[in-house]
Amino acid sequence: TRWKPSPVRCSRRTPDERPSGRSLMPPRDTRRPDRVAEGIRMEVATFLTGGVKDPRVSGKLITVTAVDVTRDLGHATVFVSIMGDDAERAATLEGLSSVASHLRSHIGRALRLRVAPEIAFRFDESVSRAARIETLLASIRPSGHADDDSSTGA
Repeated sequence: TRWKPSPVRCSRRTPDERPSGRSLMPPRDTRRPDRVAEGIRMEVATFLTGGVKDPRVSGKLITVTAVDVTRDLGHATVFVSIMGDDAERAATLEGLSSVASHLRSHIGRALRLRVAPEIAFRFDESVSRAARIETLLASIRPSGHADDDSSTGA
């Protein structure tokens, strides 16, 4: 006797689903984009210290402050702080954007990613904003301490 397939039709469930409706796949790791972002931040920082040949970028004081990565790891926004005036910052950002494709392949190899994220560089305004707030607070403090001394002495 030969084996005959049963007349029962397949359900519409995908192969990785249980009858209860729950997936057999492990839950999605929500921390992976954060780990990849930290790896990208470190790789970009090391690349900028020694691997850049573009004169607009080399020799400049550039600090990688943060990296935002999309959940699908397709795009990464690298926030940088650049010392200098506005013209130097603009030229350095242009140099960084021209180096981005080379840096993308370097990051893909270093982090062993199947698809390396597209990299966009943005100037980080938070550092200059924090410095401005600090100078404003420093200018207020001397007059604030004089008021405190006069109120405690009376």
